[in-house]
Amino acid sequence: MREKSTVYFPENPVSRFLFSSTRSAVIWLIIRLYLGSTWLKAGWGKLHNDAWTGENAGAALTGFVNGALAKSQEGADVAGWFATFLENTVLPHAKLFSFVVAYGELLVGLGLVFGLLTGIAAFFGAFMNVSFLFAGTLSTNPLLFILATWLVLAWKVAGWYGLDRWALPLLGTPWDRKKNSAP
Repeated sequence: MREKSTVYFPENPVSRFLFSSTRSAVIWLIIRLYLGSTWLKAGWGKLHNDAWTGENAGAALTGFVNGALAKSQEGADVAGWFATFLENTVLPHAKLFSFVVAYGELLVGLGLVFGLLTGIAAFFGAFMNVSFLFAGTLSTNPLLFILATWLVLAWKVAGWYGLDRWALPLLGTPWDRKKNSAP
């Protein structure tokens, strides 16, 4: 029987530096703090806005969704499948989604600013950016999405100057659990 050989492709030096070397952590710190402060400011504003989380919770989100639905009627900016999702899922539960957006933005901001579970926080930030883009909102969302995607790729070093430096070794990774657990 013939043994299978494993082929390894060496990582290029730029990728190794950016995504695996703690020497690049300063770059990711700057990006992380920029993104984190942007999400923190947006979430904090929504938490203190009556139309998002107060007595009239859901009113601001309803206006946003109705604007996206109007864009989908024009045949521009909003895909039909996303308009269907907004109309049938988000709009009937606007109050719940309003709280999810406000607290989600705040938690993503805190995760990025403190460098705690940076890759996960960046992933959910990118997810929200894509949702806003699908709803026809351009603004800073493309830039924030790109930066968040890079942070997801750099998750091993992006939180080096943050709580991840201590949290990740304690938590371990799913692919490393067998090595760390007792038999």
